[in-house]
Amino acid sequence: MKQLFVVGAGPGDESWITPAASQAIQASSDLVAYGLYLELLAQQVSGKVHHELPLGAETERAELALNLAASGRTTALISSGDIGIYAMATLVFELLDQQLQGRRDHPEWLDVEIEVIPGISAMQAGASRVGAMLGHDFCTISLSDLLTPWETIVKRIECAAAGDFVVSFYNPVSRKRNWQLNHARDLLLQQRPATTPVLIGRQLTRSDEQIRITTLAELDAADVDMFTLVSVGNSESRHIINGTREWVYTPRGYSRKLTT
Repeated sequence: MKQLFVVGAGPGDESWITPAASQAIQASSDLVAYGLYLELLAQQVSGKVHHELPLGAETERAELALNLAASGRTTALISSGDIGIYAMATLVFELLDQQLQGRRDHPEWLDVEIEVIPGISAMQAGASRVGAMLGHDFCTISLSDLLTPWETIVKRIECAAAGDFVVSFYNPVSRKRNWQLNHARDLLLQQRPATTPVLIGRQLTRSDEQIRITTLAELDAADVDMFTLVSVGNSESRHIINGTREWVYTPRGYSRKLTT
């Protein structure tokens, strides 16, 4: 069988990778990924053939993984977090779709068995670090306008604000793009309190992890970089302090059923 595993490796720490992801990696002879992802997996990827392609070469990574699998080499295409969230899984299926439409010349890709294996996402890791921030309805929005027009992103932020969703912002800033996060903050401030709790999580689960809880009014792009996830609570999210511990949770309405 010609097999391609599309694997989410979790937010960073090797202990956060799922057993299913580990099994897929062990079953593979070839691993395709951005180099940092393989470094984070340490012993899990030893003894395998590594195919490392840089950031920006996402299409090339997906094509290579499909080509290797089609040639009979059991292959794992690996991304951090959940590979189905702002990651490589969608590109694999886009390439297959193009082949089915006759826009590619790789009929051998259609013989590949593909299994997508999800991983723990950055927003889940961040929420767990501060308690239960994703306890009620939530959404994710990428602030990168590299592939999505900024006007579309603005519309999504406005809708999330109007719907009072907890919002996790992926790709909040980059080296060349640092203004969108503050604009998104201002849009949310039109619909929810300035005191709304905000999680700033950098390098989540990794050795240099940094967690900070701030407010929506105090959120500033200057405090965020490309390795950071920003999650903004909804109008009911609560920031509580117990001694030296701080927590953020978003209630679901159980208080209406609780008795004192």
